[in-house]
Amino acid sequence: MVFTPSPVPGGMPQALLIGGTRFIGRHTVQEFREHGYDVALFNRGNHENPFADDPEIEHIEGDRTNDSALEAARSTVAPDVVVDLVAYKPREVETAVSVFEDLDAYVYISSGAAYGDEEIPKREDETRLFECTAEEAVDDSGSSYGPRKAEGDRIVARAAERGVNAMSIRPPIVYGPHDYTDRFAYWIDRVATHDRVLVPGDGTNLWHRAYAGDVASGIRTIAEAGSPGESYNVGDRTAPTMSGMVELLAAALETDVELVPASERELSVADLSLEDFPLYRDPPHLLSTEKLASIGWEATPLAESMAASVAAYRERQDPTIEPGPDRETEERVLEVLDTL
Repeated sequence: MVFTPSPVPGGMPQALLIGGTRFIGRHTVQEFREHGYDVALFNRGNHENPFADDPEIEHIEGDRTNDSALEAARSTVAPDVVVDLVAYKPREVETAVSVFEDLDAYVYISSGAAYGDEEIPKREDETRLFECTAEEAVDDSGSSYGPRKAEGDRIVARAAERGVNAMSIRPPIVYGPHDYTDRFAYWIDRVATHDRVLVPGDGTNLWHRAYAGDVASGIRTIAEAGSPGESYNVGDRTAPTMSGMVELLAAALETDVELVPASERELSVADLSLEDFPLYRDPPHLLSTEKLASIGWEATPLAESMAASVAAYRERQDPTIEPGPDRETEERVLEVLDTL
């Protein structure tokens, strides 16, 4: 059964975003606004609100871990759709599906990290999810992130069994404008500022990525056409290798670049490892996105998503990018490779 938002007579449907001021949230605000929704944000106000000067976007300050604050936000906004961008622990999802149990849609942002088996590709209804222990459920470390997200997905599925219109979306690594992690900007910067780019391994590393705008459109598509209890993968329509990604960035930057692959042994001359480079993952990580596409979602062509990411890089005020090896260290490896 498919549920669609049903606005009050004479009005627009109301979306409440838990979070909403950073990265995926900013794209999601834009996505819902462009498709005829009123939008309200609920968060602690710990980060700068890019919509502070927009009188049409309501901002309610509160802590989502405070059940009363979440209930007050619901009463204030009276949403048709809730998008939960910052649920990191199972208890938070459990509370949310209870507070918002009778809405047209509750969409939980899960992750491709929820998958516990290394299959290619990972499919929503086939690939095993991580289990989540009681200790992991309340942990804040990166090692428990996948299990916590997987448990959130199971809570969503159980909520749907009792009639809650809850669904989830599973993105892999997300890139695009407003990305505060700089993982993707690291590679844009290398291509933009150097003729030679050091690539970890043989360049065939594959870590599926998702353009932030596509995650946002996926969220809206699920809210409008998804089935309660279901989870949907989201990601680029095609998944280029690391070398392929660098070449796409070179095309977007209208420049030429030499790719220089380096093995673990070659990187060790500068005390580097393959994992020191952002977006490197072994084994490969690839998600099937056919299920989301089957309900009307479409991915942005790579040339467009790369161009938007490059434009955001060029517009940034702070040139500092720190998520990977510094160039001086990379030059040590390049010098050794030149002697081989």
